[in-house]
Amino acid sequence: MSPGTVLGITQSIGGQPWRWRALSADDRDGGLGGEALLRQLLLSRGCPPDAIEAHVAPSIRGFMPDPSIFRDMDRAAARLADAVGAREPIAIFGDYDVDGATSTALLVRLLRSLGHDARAYIPDRLTEGYGPSGPALRRLAAEGASLILTVDCGAQAFEALEDAQSAGIEIVVVDHHKCAAALPVAHALVNPNRLDEAAEAAAHGHLAAVGMCFLLGAALVRELRCRGYFADRAEPRLIDLLDLVALGTVADVAQLRGLNRAFVAQGLKVLARRANIGLSALIEASRLTRAPTATDLGFALGPRINAGGRVGRSDLGVRLLTTEDPDEARQLSEQLNHFNEERRAIEAAVQAEADLLIDERANVVTVWGQGWHPGVIGIVAGRLKERLGRPVVVVAVDEHGTGKGSARSITGVDLGAAIMAAREHGLLVAGGGHAMAAGLTITAARLPELVTFLDERLKVAVERAREDRALLIDAVVAPGGVTPALIESLDAGGPYGAGWPSPRIVAGPFRLIRVDVVGNGHIRAIAAGEDGRSLKAMAFRAADTPLGQALLAMPKHRRLWLAGRARLDDWGAKPAAELHLDDAAYAD
Repeated sequence: MSPGTVLGITQSIGGQPWRWRALSADDRDGGLGGEALLRQLLLSRGCPPDAIEAHVAPSIRGFMPDPSIFRDMDRAAARLADAVGAREPIAIFGDYDVDGATSTALLVRLLRSLGHDARAYIPDRLTEGYGPSGPALRRLAAEGASLILTVDCGAQAFEALEDAQSAGIEIVVVDHHKCAAALPVAHALVNPNRLDEAAEAAAHGHLAAVGMCFLLGAALVRELRCRGYFADRAEPRLIDLLDLVALGTVADVAQLRGLNRAFVAQGLKVLARRANIGLSALIEASRLTRAPTATDLGFALGPRINAGGRVGRSDLGVRLLTTEDPDEARQLSEQLNHFNEERRAIEAAVQAEADLLIDERANVVTVWGQGWHPGVIGIVAGRLKERLGRPVVVVAVDEHGTGKGSARSITGVDLGAAIMAAREHGLLVAGGGHAMAAGLTITAARLPELVTFLDERLKVAVERAREDRALLIDAVVAPGGVTPALIESLDAGGPYGAGWPSPRIVAGPFRLIRVDVVGNGHIRAIAAGEDGRSLKAMAFRAADTPLGQALLAMPKHRRLWLAGRARLDDWGAKPAAELHLDDAAYAD
């Protein structure tokens, strides 16, 4: 048995070894009792032993840095305070994704609470593309804005910001995407991923743009306090905006460690109060009957906000998140729900075409198609990445021969840096992003060159990452051990998400007494354990995968270990535990 291997499994049905996530055997010796399990979950996710108490109930006070540690933060706050005090017209220019929408909405709502209105502007994905453009900034200035904040965009907008400066427009950039050595001109550029940031600030490079906007809000309130602005008015409650911060952070797949954990943990509490009329309407449209969880932010609320920018109208999300009219909120949430259904159909069509173009030998899988909807290529790239275990780039080529691409990576492979290198190499018209996700614009004729460039540049990193691939396990339980009580114990280590993965357990051994395909290619199984307990297991979108095919063909006498996430099925009269499968392995 290999050291660290779970149950001696070195080759599962999914073709990978199972290894313990915990750092050492000592961390697993406490068994599955409440406090011992919680300690194990936290330690195995990188929590320092002396910080367990702070991570069990992450608070803003416990993780919040002084906003002044970031370059240009005080300069940005002072300029914004000047505008608030002088009643200058302000415009917030945001990206069309959830992080951009929540960033924009947060600043609009904060300024509104300070007695100052701001205009929100979200560019159209199809006609304007990503980020600020010179014409859009000039138009906002011509319509009266004397200060424009770009949020979740702007770090690479060299031409647009130079154009704005030449027109005398003042710009403050609040972003989190990777920066080049040179920075675009702006009155202030706040970004933890500036290459000239000090280590203390760079340590917060995992924050989403909405998190940076929250820090700017804190710096602004502090600046206004120092100026005596609140002598005759109440200070705004920044904590009331944490529902937006939580939504943007999870939807942008920002790592849930440090301050982000506090943002999401506290933001979920604010969200449960449903004080934001638009979010409350969206929760109802999503048919959630309980308080939303971090998973709901990523899989129920986020996609609906995104749907406006993907296949509908780009400003719908911000309008929903800033409205104070219940009727408007209801109408907007219904529209977004409709667009989300439309997005799913478009996504399925693009996915089917992309599947036929995959080069199984490539280190970085790059596929493109004429007429693919650019609003869904990011989702398709993410799904292909999960299935193939390799970085994926999906490019939609328009009738003019211009390709708009979205890229998704695997742990250990910095795809964002590679995309920026391709841009500096002259292969791209534009490009940038994070280690795990990036976007690009390219002339279609140069796509074969990009394939070669990415494949060669990332070959070693991809090979190393794939060699290290293993299914990480937190606990092994008997069939009867998968209970609502276990799920409650596991949930105590949350919130879970990127960088702080949801616990994965192994249960068994089981024999499958019924297996069938349900819904859109999902596998449903009823598994019986030797202790007389049975369990429902689901493998989503797995019908055509090796795991799904193996489960469907499994002889009833064969015993299996099942690996996945324990979830609560609360559709029936009495909540029951079920297992959402990631893998399975033969027990004999």
